[in-house]
Parts: sequence; C-alpha cells; structure tokens
Amino acid sequence: MERNVDVAIIGAGTAGLAAVSQVRQAKKTFVLINGGELGTTCARVGCMPSKALIQVGHDLHRRELFGREGIEGGEGLSANLPDILEHVRDLRDILVDRVLGNSTDQMEEEFLDGYARFIAPGVLQAGDDVIQAKSVIIACGTRPMVPPAWVDFGDRILTSDTLFEQEDLPQAVAVVGLGIIGLELGQALAQLGISVTGFDQQENIAGLADPSARQSAIEVMSRAFPLWLGHAAELQEEEGRIRVSAGEQSVVVDKVLAAMGRQTNLDWLSVENAGVELDEHGTPVFDSTTMRCGETRVFIAGDITGTDQVLHEAATEGRIAGYNAARGESTAFTRKTSLAITFTSPNICSVGAAFDDLNPEEIETGEMRLGPVGRALLMGANRGIIRLYAQKKSGVLLGATVIAERGEHLAHLLAWAIDDQMTVLQLLRKPFYHPTMEEAVQGALRDLLQKLKLPTTPPDAPPELEALD
Repeated sequence: MERNVDVAIIGAGTAGLAAVSQVRQAKKTFVLINGGELGTTCARVGCMPSKALIQVGHDLHRRELFGREGIEGGEGLSANLPDILEHVRDLRDILVDRVLGNSTDQMEEEFLDGYARFIAPGVLQAGDDVIQAKSVIIACGTRPMVPPAWVDFGDRILTSDTLFEQEDLPQAVAVVGLGIIGLELGQALAQLGISVTGFDQQENIAGLADPSARQSAIEVMSRAFPLWLGHAAELQEEEGRIRVSAGEQSVVVDKVLAAMGRQTNLDWLSVENAGVELDEHGTPVFDSTTMRCGETRVFIAGDITGTDQVLHEAATEGRIAGYNAARGESTAFTRKTSLAITFTSPNICSVGAAFDDLNPEEIETGEMRLGPVGRALLMGANRGIIRLYAQKKSGVLLGATVIAERGEHLAHLLAWAIDDQMTVLQLLRKPFYHPTMEEAVQGALRDLLQKLKLPTTPPDAPPELEALD
C-alpha cells in the first residue's frame, strides 16, 4: 500500500509523540511508525520503573537510622523481592496505560505498527507499506548496549530493559557502568539487601567533570556498594555463575547488570538512503536549534541524537522537529539550560556549563560541603558538596555540580538562575529560609562572593543587602 503524507514520524516515544502534537496543531497529515513496545522508554523501562524501585530501596534503607533516632524494631524489616518487583511493574503498567490512552490508542490509520527503513530520500517502507513524506522525523530512540562477547551468558546479563521483568533477583549482582543508570539501580539493589559490586573503566562516576565533586560522589556512593574504577570488566563462566574481573580484583556473582550506555536504533533504518550527512558514528548531522539535518527535509529528535538522553530534552527536541517539519521554513529555537539528575541518595546533579568546558582563567569556583548544614544533619544526610562556577568579571552564574539529598530541587533553582543569567549577588539577595537544604547553596554563593570581590552599594554594605535608590 502506498501512502502520501506531509510528515512521517519514526518512533512513538517521548520525542515522537511531542512531534505529533505539533504536526497536528499545524493541521498537516502524518503517519506515526513504531516497531516494538509502545509506551515510551521513560514509562516502560526508564525513568518511572527505576524511580519506583529506587523509592522502595530508599524507604527500606531509612531503617538504618532508626536506632540512632530512638525508633526500635527496624532490624525486623526486610525486602520481599518478588513482591517489590510486582509493585514496580504495577506502577509501570499504570503509567504506560496513561501514555497509550493519550496517544496511540486514539489513532487509527495515522499509526503504523512496524519497523521503518529509508528506501530513498523522503520514501519509507514499513512492512508492505510505502510512505511518501514531504518531511521525515527520526525519533526511533536507543536500546541498552551489551558487548557481543556477553551474549553467550544469556539471561544472566540484565539490562534496564529486562531488570523489571524479573520475578526475583539473585543474591549477588555486578553492575558494569557507573553512569546514571548504573548508580541508580546499583544503589537501589544494594539497599534492598543484594550484594552489589560496581565497575567502570573510567576513574569517574556519573560523568562528573569537576574533580572535587567527583571525589565527593565516589566517597558517598562507596558507602552504598564497592566501586572498582579504572579497569574494564571481564566476564568468565564459573560453575554456572559469572566471575567479573577488573585489574587485580574479581568477584563471583549470579547476574550482571550491563549499564554501559545505550546504542541508537539506526541499524535497521537504512539511514544512508535518506540523503543526509552522517557523522563518524553513523548518526545524521543536525542543527540542535532546528533539529534539521542539513538542507534536507529530515529532522531528528530524542535519545537517538546521542546528546542529552533525558525526557525533557527529548520532548523539547520533538516539539522543535515537529514544528519545523510541518512548515516550509525552519525556525531556530533557544535550547534550555543543561540539567542532569542522578536519583541516588544523595542526588548527583550537573547544571549548566560543565566544569571542563569552562576556562579556569575566566571563572571562580565556590563550594559548600554539607557537613555543617543543619537540615542535612537532621535528615542524616550531611554528606556531599555543592560547587558553583561563575564568571570572574560579571559574577554571572554559569554552572553547578550538586551532590546532596534533595539536590534535585536545588538543581532546578540553579538551572533557572543560570537560564536568567543571574549574578552571585542577585542570588544572595534572594530569601533563604532556615533550616533548609537551600542554605547549602547560600553557603556556596558566599564562598564565591569572597573570591569574586564584586562591588556593593554602598561599598561597605553587607552583600546580601541591596540599597534603595
């Protein structure tokens, strides 16, 4: 069957669905093509089921503070893993159903179930259907990366796609890859009583560029489970179990969680037939302000871009791609301040410009360690650090790294401040309630101000005070 549409959208994830909304608003014809499971990566295997598991882990872990607080009986609490996994799946299914009910369930001929591939520029084949499209949006997402040598271990290799489908979990797990996914799931499993060992070939976790923040994160996360850094993990069969070795260290586990990143779903798309320029990874070259690939009528959005693989960025890219794909001219849109959050305890957050992208001659750095922060002490969570980066000349805040309990909220405040190009002085003149975690930000700002030596009016006035005209 041949079909002619204004816009063909490949992938019904967050980016693809956001694109659909814009194409519909423009009253253009479209087809949404999707192969595999529906319901978005976030709702089905990503953000939401992982946060459900993390919440259970954090809740159970609180029992370790009970004795100190005078609460008895905490040692009697334990994790029923089959029931926990069923609970996670129940919540997952609710969220997936919500996505489907507001999207593909409402489509008829506009939705096509199948894997699409380019057979020529603007021409797609999906099963027996051939689609001629004036514009095409590539939003077909990513999948977990598993080394080919590990395939022989079968279902003893877990990924974020398969973890939540387990009926039970074993006593010992190795987590290979300590980015956001590896850290979140590794800590959650450890808090549920599983013996977890973490591996990463980098001397780093969570992709942190700031050396001080990196050291703080490693110290904090090492309290949850051992971190073996700086060597690639090697797997060997050992009497039905798996020996994982890294350098001179090794451990025998029941299963391995592969968390080494995600690979694009471009391999079945035949993107070489799309008439677009490809980079060294085989990904279309695109303009991040328009999501357009060169001068073609091909657009790209979501995780498949290989940039910030987070939901809000995927949604933004989908809206940009959908808006421009439905129109003759492409409009360039401002991108949001970078924001990444690892939902461990404490949270690990990167905001704005990365530390290693800044010129050390042009910035000053302020920090506040959480040890003396009253609210953090009361919560039993006074480990971590806040690092802020500002321009020397202007005092404008450029970026931040936050390792703190409830850091997700601090990171948002800092992202908004960076987005508005606020200075350290302007931020210090905002109210900071006591006792709150926000006081840690205040402490880092004060440290920054001492180094910046920004003028105040009058010159001897306290910097937190602003004189009336």
